[in-house]
Amino acid sequence: MRSDAAVSPVPPDPSTLHPMPEQPRVVLLKPLVTSPLIEIGAYSYYDDPDEATAFETRNVLYHYGPEKLVIGKFCALGTGVRFLMNGANHRMDGPSTFPFPIMGGSWAEHVDLITGLPGRGDTVVGNDVWIGYGATVMPGVRIGHGAIVASGAVVVDDVPDYGIVGGNPATLIRTRYSESEVARLLALAWWDWPVDHLTRHLRTVMSGTVEDLEAAAPST
Repeated sequence: MRSDAAVSPVPPDPSTLHPMPEQPRVVLLKPLVTSPLIEIGAYSYYDDPDEATAFETRNVLYHYGPEKLVIGKFCALGTGVRFLMNGANHRMDGPSTFPFPIMGGSWAEHVDLITGLPGRGDTVVGNDVWIGYGATVMPGVRIGHGAIVASGAVVVDDVPDYGIVGGNPATLIRTRYSESEVARLLALAWWDWPVDHLTRHLRTVMSGTVEDLEAAAPST
């Protein structure tokens, strides 16, 4: 393996909207989003050839609050990834699911019928998560660190750390590491390393073993 010392110690700027100027389809999400209901970690990006900068309105849907969308650091989101938030819910305990009060008029007097609907809380995506093209994440789902969501998947349940899921509804295909290795990776939490240290050990983070990563971890 080539020495990490060959890597430039100067990391990219996490506040740059387009990290690849020749590819405006790629945007870093942290400097893009403005909603207080969306939290994005450094270097997480979205790729869309048409309207990448419209992520907040085109890809986070029915977001009327108070639930938050929380996405960790170093996440890769493919074109068309969508997060459906709890505002999409309708009542299901009566004969009709139609949300009459939102139509206005005297129907609006019954707004209590559509407020306070049960939800699953915040939607949380861990660090270093890859979500493939056209995947849909349902309200209140928690996707673990290092997980992979296959293209077109509909994620209705929580995804374990370093799990790979796919299908509709998404099911666990396999885990990327053994249970003991996952515990070691979570303890290392490379995504929280100082960025200069991470830069020096980039090749290990991308292609090394768990043992290599442990050897490269910053001293505490």
